[in-house]
Amino acid sequence: MRFAPGVRRFAVPAFAAAAVLSLLASPFAIVALAVGGFVMWFFRDPERRPSGPGVVSPAEGHVSVVREEGDQLRVGVFMNVTDVHVNRAPFEGRVERVTHRPGKHLPAFSKESERNERVDVDVATEEGPAELSLIAGAFARRIHPYVERGDDLARAQRIGHIDFGSRADVLLPPPYDRGDLLVEEGDRVRAGESIVAAKER
Repeated sequence: MRFAPGVRRFAVPAFAAAAVLSLLASPFAIVALAVGGFVMWFFRDPERRPSGPGVVSPAEGHVSVVREEGDQLRVGVFMNVTDVHVNRAPFEGRVERVTHRPGKHLPAFSKESERNERVDVDVATEEGPAELSLIAGAFARRIHPYVERGDDLARAQRIGHIDFGSRADVLLPPPYDRGDLLVEEGDRVRAGESIVAAKER
């Protein structure tokens, strides 16, 4: 099983504590071992392949946002603590800019989460400008983008992860409209696999 970068930062202290506590207080050792196991499970990074042509979901979870922003559509996916938190590129393109925006840490499924800490990735695609946003949640404290300006993106490529609860949005290129959407709010999707929009059906 592959794991997201940073897993050692959380898992190693938990397993080390379990080893020490096993000699001093076995019940607490079991708790520390369980914490380490949870961290390993949380940082899991399974292989994913697109299920068909079109824009793939940037995250695993439930669609929490579908709205128009000017002449573009935004689709947001809320990642619960039980979901895989490695994010994927919805389409091919070139990274134009990566911007970190400080902010709050409100629940990522709420409307107020627009004010949360985030990393916006501006992407130039063959169909026009697009944007990916990795948004911290109430428990998320670090956003880890894997890409930088000038990088070429492949569809479903790993682009980053967020520690412990969050949201990932894709602002679709201008040619996409609501008729091209294949999802609606509440739908369950998987990062790099589920198709959220397509021009050809």
